Amino acid sequence: MIQVNNLSKSFENINAVKDISFTIKRGEVFGFLGPNGAGKSTTLNMMSTIVKGDSGSIFIDGNDLSNNQNKCKQLIGVVPQEISLYDEFSAYQNLQFWGSLYKVPAKELKTRIEEILHLIGLYDRKDDLIKTYSGGMKRRINIASALLHNPKILFMDEPTVGVDPQSRNRIFEIVEKLNQQGMTIVYTTHYMEEVERLCNRIAIIDDGKIIAQGTKSELQKQSGVKEMVEICFKQINENQLNRLKESLQLNIIKTENCLSIECNANKDLSRIITVSNSFDLEIVDLELKKANLETVFLNLTGKQLRD
Repeated sequence: MIQVNNLSKSFENINAVKDISFTIKRGEVFGFLGPNGAGKSTTLNMMSTIVKGDSGSIFIDGNDLSNNQNKCKQLIGVVPQEISLYDEFSAYQNLQFWGSLYKVPAKELKTRIEEILHLIGLYDRKDDLIKTYSGGMKRRINIASALLHNPKILFMDEPTVGVDPQSRNRIFEIVEKLNQQGMTIVYTTHYMEEVERLCNRIAIIDDGKIIAQGTKSELQKQSGVKEMVEICFKQINENQLNRLKESLQLNIIKTENCLSIECNANKDLSRIITVSNSFDLEIVDLELKKANLETVFLNLTGKQLRD
């Protein structure tokens, strides 16, 4: 659906995006995960024709963006980070205005507005002025305005920034519903839990470069991150530790009376407990730490996502 090859963009002395390539499949939710300033928005802005790249190519549904920009614009909807609404208009009036810019015929536009207002859960507030809306409600109308021309692809740039948990969950539900209907969605965020819930595949981007991309399980393999069992004993001496290492044949790091053990929890956890008991080690605490995107990001980039 989208093919990007060797895309780069600089602003004065800042190399915002550095020679990135990726493919987005039809009907998937593809996520860009990275900190602020990583290049997520610049990449999205180049794909959505807002910013022109310095080098590289972008193909949208087989159309070369550099040669067929108008055709590409018809295929995409864009949800920007900034709220692009008129406060003195009602939600319905805002959607009428944006729909007219897309040149949606009046009769069709009326039907689309009603359908989308039901989808985002704001039909009952359609005649209220935008200035009376909460931040989360404005975000949902922002999404609605990008859907009026029924695009095949939806670009969403950090759509949950500054919203309350209830509105954030509603936005998640909207994304999931649109994807179930067949829409391809490109989603940028710096929240781990959002890409874990929503995205089929993820590109980890940092300092303008794609560090890794793939499904969550593929990223775990690329990063080398494994599950960990942290187990604490009332006491453990060097002899017991050496016997434990010899029996388990796993990577073990000792901190005082606690061990961090790299393992496959489904396969190894019961064996770890059994062997520990056989050496008269009294377990006082045990915690399973599954590999997640936070540990993957840390391992691939050498820093926390919010550093």
